[in-house]
Amino acid sequence: MNSSKWIWRIVSVISILAFLLLLAGFVYAIRDIQYPQAGKELAAPQTNPQEGAAAENPDAKKELKIAVIGDSLAKGTGDHSGMGFARRTVNELSASTGKKVQLLNNLGINGLTTTGLLPKLEERGTQYVLGQADIILLSIGGNDLFRGADLISKGNAGTASTAKRQELDPKDLLKGLPKASTQLKAILERIRAINPAATIVYVGLYNPFGDMQELQIPGNQAVASWNQTALETMNHYSNMTLVPTFDIFQNHLDKYLSSDHFHPNGDGYQQIAVRIVQGLD
Repeated sequence: MNSSKWIWRIVSVISILAFLLLLAGFVYAIRDIQYPQAGKELAAPQTNPQEGAAAENPDAKKELKIAVIGDSLAKGTGDHSGMGFARRTVNELSASTGKKVQLLNNLGINGLTTTGLLPKLEERGTQYVLGQADIILLSIGGNDLFRGADLISKGNAGTASTAKRQELDPKDLLKGLPKASTQLKAILERIRAINPAATIVYVGLYNPFGDMQELQIPGNQAVASWNQTALETMNHYSNMTLVPTFDIFQNHLDKYLSSDHFHPNGDGYQQIAVRIVQGLD
């Protein structure tokens, strides 16, 4: 009989403990529902403040990517080293910022005009390169002005035609300006649409025939009109810069032009590269 009593007492104690344990679990569950605590997998991700700043501010990036597009100046024609202003800008920018600067691709094409560049911007490869860039360097317009006026023979880009120079009407240099300016605006808009965040640097025109009496004044007027129109267009957009080059070559054509008397030589491209980096500061 006594053993039965003890058995019942033990069973009662176990039942009471089990009830209390269930009660504690129930209370904990209610509190967890009313006052939830974030688990590790649901906790807000920890962000490195420096990484966040780099994503928002290109100046904070450790690496800069550059794409180049446009005509023979973009390609670097006339520079025997093959560097042009593209690779020289990479070197200058790396030295001035201390950052790694990568040239993604040089999409420069000899003889390219604004008319020829527009469809290039619709190519997937072109869009991919431009879309990856932090800085886009653009050179276009020289062929629109000087080839349009037949100052450059179509068989040998960059060579002035003596016969055509003697017959040149100064108005010929300006006749293609309205259409080319409209197309330049379309080019800038398209590049901006392809890459809304990149800094777009447009390399302004110079007059390669400024040392020829019959072409000095009309050439200067045409180039000044073109550069002014380009600047007015770019002023409507953010993060675009026009780099002037006219003053670099004026009165220094013998020093900075290559033997074709149209494209810069290595020293000329170096001056443009320095000017580009100054414009990016």
